[in-house]
Amino acid sequence: MKIDPLSPSISRRICQHMNDDHHEALIQYAKRYGGIINPCKAQMIDLNPIAMTLEVDGEIIEIAFDHTLTDSLDAHRSLVSMIKETSENS
Repeated sequence: MKIDPLSPSISRRICQHMNDDHHEALIQYAKRYGGIINPCKAQMIDLNPIAMTLEVDGEIIEIAFDHTLTDSLDAHRSLVSMIKETSENS
């Protein structure tokens, strides 16, 4: 994986990838970290060094990371770690 600074264009690329390929992960983020009981539709609309922003069933929620992300690799690892945590705690 190429390591890029977490620029706005990289953020858009990550959001597009998550929306296209990882819808179920977005649903799990909304449940576990956003407190949404039964989310049906979730879309990542932003990702920055401190938080991801999701639109969940028409509602905008922000989910803070446990640390400030440094680059695209850190973002990838953090998103993977977060989804693993949802699996372990379900």
